[in-house]
Amino acid sequence: MSLPLQGRTAIVTGAGRGLGRAEALELARLGAAVVVNDYGQPGRDGSGAAGAGPAEEVVAEIRSAGGTALAHTGDVADFAQAGALVGLAVAEFGGLDILVNNAGILRDRMVFSLTEADWDAVVRVHLKGHFNTTRFAAAHWRERSKARGGPVYGRIVNTSSEAFLAGSAGQPNYAAAKGGIVGLTTSTALALAKYGVTVNAICPRARTRMTEDVFAGLAAPEQGLDPLAPEHVAPLVGYLAAPAAARINGQLLVVHGGMVAVVERPRVRAQFDSKQETFTYDELDALLTPYYAALPDGETFAAAEVLGLKRS
Repeated sequence: MSLPLQGRTAIVTGAGRGLGRAEALELARLGAAVVVNDYGQPGRDGSGAAGAGPAEEVVAEIRSAGGTALAHTGDVADFAQAGALVGLAVAEFGGLDILVNNAGILRDRMVFSLTEADWDAVVRVHLKGHFNTTRFAAAHWRERSKARGGPVYGRIVNTSSEAFLAGSAGQPNYAAAKGGIVGLTTSTALALAKYGVTVNAICPRARTRMTEDVFAGLAAPEQGLDPLAPEHVAPLVGYLAAPAAARINGQLLVVHGGMVAVVERPRVRAQFDSKQETFTYDELDALLTPYYAALPDGETFAAAEVLGLKRS
């Protein structure tokens, strides 16, 4: 079997369960040494009883398959702890090559019911968590590139969501955080390209502990792989982390159920120019009102059609 990530070191955040777990296992299967991050107390399970926590369990699974891994139970939304995570990978394995940002939480409510705590918690874990680890990984690669006098190997795979693309009405905090991650992705991709680093984002659809309520009405099949299984997502993460994906940078891809869709960047649909030095209310009314009147009712910037994507 080909091991395209042999000799590489990867970090996967939120990797104790669900998507992160599947991604960590796939990276290890492809040859990478993996730092498995999952927030919690080391040596404790979810009930607080003594025993291995989720991160340690994934590490044990990787090691039992012949791979190399270690656990980190810090909070990636904490700036210092995120720095310690990157520092751990560098100290234990001599460097960092791959960062997969996956950690996240949900606090779903309509915008008129959303509390400040709901907003802050989701934006903190998703958006700030992505920034924190990215910041320290980027600094590491920049320093390595300067010392080497040329590009180095670096891959970041961020986790956005179809909730951002489609405008999920009951997830204003989550959709906003996931949209922010796309902005962080494209900005970082341009900033780090000269150092040899690629930065891409995926929008995965998967049945995990975090999304069990979202997909409660979609039962898993009795036989065969669940179309919503995280194992459909992990191979794309492994590919984006590999040398073969060197020309893929600043991209957004939707992945689930044996399907990958490349999302096109926003394009200008129409342009209106004032016939004077600047627009007046009446001129805008004459131009924009009929334009929008001709569009389908309910159409917004959101791309709700992505929710209909499926393997053909």
